[in-house]
Amino acid sequence: MRNPYSEIFQAPGTKGFAAAAFIARLPIAMAPIGIVAMLSQTHGEYWLAGAVSATYALVNAFLSPQISRLVDRLGQSRVAVPTTLVSVLSFATLIAAANQHWPVWTLFLSALLAAAMPSIPALVRARWTEIFRNRPELNTAFAFESAADELVYVAGASLSVGLSAALFPEAGMLVSTLLLALGSAAFLLQRSTEPPVRPAEHGAAGSAIRLRPVQIITFALIFVGATFATTEVTTVAITKELGQPEAASIVIGVYALGSFVLGIIVGALNLKAPLQRQLAIAVAVIALTTLPLLFADTVPTLALAVFVSGVAISPTFITAFGLIERHVPAAMLTEGVTWVTTGIGIGMALGSFAAGWVVDTFGPQNGFFVSVAAGAIALAAVLAGQCRLATKDCDVDRGEAVMPAE
Repeated sequence: MRNPYSEIFQAPGTKGFAAAAFIARLPIAMAPIGIVAMLSQTHGEYWLAGAVSATYALVNAFLSPQISRLVDRLGQSRVAVPTTLVSVLSFATLIAAANQHWPVWTLFLSALLAAAMPSIPALVRARWTEIFRNRPELNTAFAFESAADELVYVAGASLSVGLSAALFPEAGMLVSTLLLALGSAAFLLQRSTEPPVRPAEHGAAGSAIRLRPVQIITFALIFVGATFATTEVTTVAITKELGQPEAASIVIGVYALGSFVLGIIVGALNLKAPLQRQLAIAVAVIALTTLPLLFADTVPTLALAVFVSGVAISPTFITAFGLIERHVPAAMLTEGVTWVTTGIGIGMALGSFAAGWVVDTFGPQNGFFVSVAAGAIALAAVLAGQCRLATKDCDVDRGEAVMPAE
């Protein structure tokens, strides 16, 4: 029986850069929660831990597209090597500042500089695109990467918190920093698969975010990101109210499992429907499956509802990145992918905040109303943008990000 995943790894160099990228991206999940776990223990103040972690996350969300834009212009190695070095040294300084109780401003400054970490998911997807551009194998490669992202978010966060709790406060951040350094080095040293730098179309380029399809997809995925962040926060609150707080990790794991399984299946299929229609169907499933969450009042029913609500997340990401590849000129692909991942991160931050406020104000079960609202907004955005997301008849924006040569 044909295995499409084994086929994509027959291309030279793919096994090496995919393995290195998986290690290098673990800090994406480990660092934010690792900062909270570290500082809450060393300083005993959750507001400080949350503020430093938020500084890192928000600055990284702002910087990542700019760094990726430089990558498109200058190449992965020329940009990612110095920015990764800055990030690693800054994380090391943050660990030392926490351990030695340096002034609070050193914590914030270190977190701010550590945000220079480049977007490994964007870099690795750019390599897959270079190998399989305009071929069906690219969909399988994107599916593999979406599954890898799911594993990173589940395993990375658990590993970071577990190390800090079991060993010493700085353990999670120390391992995260080492993985960033070693994984990034292994990834960037593989120069044979690094995409070449392409001149911008028509002689000059603006930003990928000026492209209408990138705006639509990024906006929609902000609210998709909010749905699963809300689900995680509300799950923790509900299981605690039910007197089974230890069940939260199991339920959240089931949530990721649903997304992982369907993502792998979708990646193995060669679906014929237009990508914009596939995206609309996936987001519609996300929106509809938030409704049963409102009625889950026991741990088993919560786990079942959460599993169902997670099945369409990976397919949504797979089709979203596929559309980015179709609409964004090759000279700015890394930046285009990064805007989408940035949108997901912003959505997770906003969703966590909104769900936390609703849970505190109206009770745990009502947190899922944020998921319902976010899912509806995401679906409305994708449906309204169907014509703009089409790859043929309505693809009138391909050159919007390109500035005329002077």
